[in-house]
Amino acid sequence: MAVVLVSLACTAPTFANPVTPVTTTAIATAPSEDAKAEILMKRLEEIKEMDKSNLSRAEKKELRKEVKAIKATMKASSNGVYLSVGAIIIIILLLILIL
Repeated sequence: MAVVLVSLACTAPTFANPVTPVTTTAIATAPSEDAKAEILMKRLEEIKEMDKSNLSRAEKKELRKEVKAIKATMKASSNGVYLSVGAIIIIILLLILIL
């Protein structure tokens, strides 16, 4: 038993990761991303409020392409973590088994 404890005590420091300080560039980029998202949301609202009945077919097609591009940009920049119901159930079951 003592040999196991000594071997674990000797290997524990090797698993530690060095702490890296937070850079100011990561903090500085966050507000600009929020500003970009706000601009994109305003543009989407403008497009929704437009009277599209007097637009030509090509203009409507361009608006649809623009809306799709804006939505794809916003989705890519969301950085959210999404878990499915199945993944949540598996995580809960693993936690129950471990604890």
